[in-house]
Amino acid sequence: MEPVRKADFHCDVIWKLLEDPTLSFERDDQGKLDVTLPRLKQAGSTFQTFALYIPDRMEKTMVPLLQSVDLFYRKVLALPEMAFIRTAGDVAALRRNPGTIGAMLSLEGADGLQGDLAMLRILFALGVRAAGLTWNNANWGADGVLEPRGGGLTKKGRAFVEECNRLGILVDVSHLSDRAFWDVLQLSGKPVIASHSNCRSLCPHPRNLTDEQIKALLAAGGLIGVTFVPQFVSSTRAPAGIADVLRHVERICEFGGERQLMFGSDFDGIDQYVRELTHPGELHRLQDALSANYSDALVGAFFESNAMTFLATHLPQ
Repeated sequence: MEPVRKADFHCDVIWKLLEDPTLSFERDDQGKLDVTLPRLKQAGSTFQTFALYIPDRMEKTMVPLLQSVDLFYRKVLALPEMAFIRTAGDVAALRRNPGTIGAMLSLEGADGLQGDLAMLRILFALGVRAAGLTWNNANWGADGVLEPRGGGLTKKGRAFVEECNRLGILVDVSHLSDRAFWDVLQLSGKPVIASHSNCRSLCPHPRNLTDEQIKALLAAGGLIGVTFVPQFVSSTRAPAGIADVLRHVERICEFGGERQLMFGSDFDGIDQYVRELTHPGELHRLQDALSANYSDALVGAFFESNAMTFLATHLPQ
């Protein structure tokens, strides 16, 4: 099979650039980044989502979020090969320009907004088009998956979801507690995404989704991004491999999700890797494994067209 175009709905390279200003996305001559322009080119990438994430050791305010947006503009968008994706029209233009890589901003954890939806509107104006309320812990809007009380959305969290719907920001349910997941699914008037989550029935980690959650997300027209975080791929002592990733793909397809499945690598957000899948340049190995089990059309859908069709439908016009 010829190389297929690749789309990835989650990476954390921006927070690495935030913590170490000497790093270069354009060339990464220090070998400290998973996702770089050369590796995206090597993969045949056409789209990459860049997450805005504030680690716990930083102050949870708008300042590091805006600094991260600034880095995205200066170190990613400034490169002629990269194209900003904010609207359905941007997706259409990207498809007409082979060799260009689309770049979209997402928010991973809304702690820094401090409950002020004006801050969400500012991030929307700056180009953020997907947002998850929490990381793993609780904040003003909801509980994350590792918060012991397992609470759902707060009043402000509900207002956040409604404002995302109004603006045209995709709501991301990865990292939410189970109760918050169901609150979002019930409340959102638009399809939601799980940008980087796997199947809990195959790997019982709380960051993964239950079969019931996956079925409900698919029934609501959403997307699920199979991720390459080893702890979410396999619970055995043996290192996770590409065959283990395929099990999650197969499970989602069993639920009729073959046209709603994508990939959300979590590259640069992990320090352990699935064997032979350590950066975008190695995605051809996953493609080869998928091609042994699925048609060329479906492999292309998993890697790129499912995600891009969804964006063309649900991003602002």
